Amino acid sequence: MDRSPENPVHAYVGLGSNLDNPLARLRSGVAALTQLDRTHVEMCSSLYRSAPVGMQDQPDFINAVCRVLTGQPPATLMRNLLDIERRHGRVRGGEKGGPRTLDLDLLLYSDRVIETEELTVPHPRLHERAFVLYPLQEIEPDLFIPGFGLLRELLARCTEQRLQKVDVV
Repeated sequence: MDRSPENPVHAYVGLGSNLDNPLARLRSGVAALTQLDRTHVEMCSSLYRSAPVGMQDQPDFINAVCRVLTGQPPATLMRNLLDIERRHGRVRGGEKGGPRTLDLDLLLYSDRVIETEELTVPHPRLHERAFVLYPLQEIEPDLFIPGFGLLRELLARCTEQRLQKVDVV
């Protein structure tokens, strides 16, 4: 497998889990990202605990964001993220916002805006989710999110959402 990106771009991947040892699931998800062809994980945020959005009767989530340098086209990268989810026991098609072993979202792909049947980038709800915005800020504090604006301005609108940095030993 070729690990070096050709014509690379920065992409941001959101990770989340609230089932089956979420800390281990996120670590395993990051390890799987490091194995993707033409993709290099440059940096990952701290881990954050967040209350579920939508369906409330489930455990809290553990979330993080990773910045990758990738030579994969966005649709290919997304298909690879879905494959990693499947290998970690994720079954899609249940109730939206429900519990999951591993969730990988392609949040941003360079400064591109993509709207196809299989992919929407920037991720359609990233601008209103503290569990995505705070980890993004940790990695890229001056980030501009196409179609939504400056990250710091988006964060100012998410102050009501409960979020806690997780201390990991």
